[in-house]
Amino acid sequence: MPASADRAQAVVAFGGGHGLSASLQALRLLVADLVVDDLTAVVTVADNGGSSGRLRGEFGVLPPGDLRMALAALCGEHQWGDTWARVLQHRFAGHGEMNGHVIGNLLIVGLWEQLGDPVAALDWVGRLLGTTGRVLPMALTPLDIAADVRGLDPDEPGRLTTVRGQVQVATTDGVISAISLDPPNPLPCPEAIAAVHAADWLVLGPGSWFTSVIPHLMVPRLRDAIVGSDARVIVTLNLAEQAGETHGFEAADHLAVLVEHAPQLRVHTVLADARQVGSGLADLEHVVRATGARLVLDDVALDDGSPRHDPVKLAAAYTRILGGA
Repeated sequence: MPASADRAQAVVAFGGGHGLSASLQALRLLVADLVVDDLTAVVTVADNGGSSGRLRGEFGVLPPGDLRMALAALCGEHQWGDTWARVLQHRFAGHGEMNGHVIGNLLIVGLWEQLGDPVAALDWVGRLLGTTGRVLPMALTPLDIAADVRGLDPDEPGRLTTVRGQVQVATTDGVISAISLDPPNPLPCPEAIAAVHAADWLVLGPGSWFTSVIPHLMVPRLRDAIVGSDARVIVTLNLAEQAGETHGFEAADHLAVLVEHAPQLRVHTVLADARQVGSGLADLEHVVRATGARLVLDDVALDDGSPRHDPVKLAAAYTRILGGA
């Protein structure tokens, strides 16, 4: 659905973890400013570590952690929203079996057991929290990420080795060449497909590139919906390489591997931080031109020097992009 300048617009954001959380906090501000009137988060479901991995292994459910973080990011900045966001994110300490579990994960899994419907359960959690927007899983079955990794064998540094599992892929010592999903054709969330069809804008990134962003483009029916959509695609680039997952990557590398995994993806806008691109600007401009997109350089990083997006600055950048299309 093409964007219209005379009305608020529908946005679907894809990702997981802290990257998607930053994007959602920014987009939530656009809803408050009436720039966006329909906001949906589509979240990866491949986590196999920590509290999420334990619950997934014990109950055979979707890993709830990234879904929980997205719900918390959509809580409003008022007493109710702030309190429930902190409760949702509270992690138990101690030395027993509850150590490391997160209240929000347990709440989500409990509702899944009660209702037998993962989407309905997430909607109920959203109502409890008073979230701005909806949170959906990218698939209705738990997934595993497998990566072809080069450089793990010192005797044959060019040989590809398969690394399996979200945590293992994210922390590999090698160089990731490509990823795949197991199962390769998972059942997508129908509500996520419908949200893509109704969207004016689709936002990919920031986030863990190979384990949170690209996986959405590896679910065949979801990828088909994204590449076939009339919505305009924004790719928000990370501010720095990620140890293990994208070691040695510059901004241009992030965009290049994204397009390699989904050659039919039509990118409208690539958003990068002006200060972080640095000497890699020429390479980034070249890759952006090759994709037929436009490059927007803006100030979207926190001022503390950490490679994290500032939700307020990111919101301002998104507003300019959506308003200037």
